[in-house]
This record gives sequence, structure tokens and C-alpha cells, in this order.
Amino acid sequence: MSEYMVIIVGDADRWWTRMSAEERRQGYAEYGRFSQTLTERGHKIVGGAELHQTATAKHIAPGGTTVTDGPFAEGAEQVGGFFLVESDDLDSLLDCCTILTAIGEGIEVRPTVGPDERAS
Repeated sequence: MSEYMVIIVGDADRWWTRMSAEERRQGYAEYGRFSQTLTERGHKIVGGAELHQTATAKHIAPGGTTVTDGPFAEGAEQVGGFFLVESDDLDSLLDCCTILTAIGEGIEVRPTVGPDERAS
């Protein structure tokens, strides 16, 4: 079985700053449907989390020791959360992800590097 990281990419702060309580409730219901659909199709969620708004981020530059506030990357797209999913069917996993794209989320799916793929 392969492991994939399903990365939610977009306006990471819209859930916290621009959505009404009802819009968030409806959005979270779709995330629940996404999780249920994954399970029904034989995928296994093994981890994941929603991230707090980008203003809570801390950054340490490569080679640096100074911690700065806020996200490092400037731009409209930030990571808002992720799922770690075990699957034998990438096409089905990608199809499940359309549940989230339908509510305005951008999704990136990447395989994780397994222990057998690392240099010894």
C-alpha cells in the first residue's frame, strides 16, 4: 500500500476570517463526506490536521537561528491542512479529492518517501 499526503492549498485564512459560521459548518460537512468516501473506497486516513491561520506561523530561514512571525511565503496560496492517506488506488484517491475542490479548495497529492526509498 502506498502513502500519500493530500495537501489543502489555497487561501488558508478564509475559513477563519471570511466565512460565516454556516459556511464553515457546510464546509466541514463536506470534509466529513470526503473522509467517509475515502473509507468507503478502501483508502485509510492515517493522519492529518487543519492548520490555524497563517498569522500564527513561525519561520526559521535555512541556516538561520532567528524565529520570525508569520508565514515565510508571500502569496495568495498557503497550506491550510493535510491528510495522510494509505491507498492502493491513486486514481480513486484523486477522484475523492474532487469533493474538496468543489468547495473551493486546491488540492495537491504527493506520495511520501518510504523507508526502502531512502539511501542507507
